[in-house]
Amino acid sequence: MHTIELENMEFFAHHGCFDEEQITGNKFIVSLKIITDESLSEITDNIDDAVNYQIIYNIVCREMKQTSHLLENVCRRIIDAICTETENINNITVKISKQNPPMGGKTGCASVTMQR
Repeated sequence: MHTIELENMEFFAHHGCFDEEQITGNKFIVSLKIITDESLSEITDNIDDAVNYQIIYNIVCREMKQTSHLLENVCRRIIDAICTETENINNITVKISKQNPPMGGKTGCASVTMQR
């Protein structure tokens, strides 16, 4: 088994339960870890035999553009899309962190992590 990680992808999006969050937006950090079998690609050196990082990034980008109230919903959509649109994913973990969430005090980020 192999682990592929895309870490600290930055997006500006409009996720949140408050009207202000959906109007002004916020910065989000997305990291993901995929467990897969890349034994064929390590021999062939062919991207067609591997999980293509660019395709994964494009899926994450597309799903981050779709506004949601909850980060849980965004995580689920990202996982569902990656599992539907790519092959050989044995396990996936997605973490989304909202920078400076409106909590009424100083908070670095609020994060949701989901695994399938």
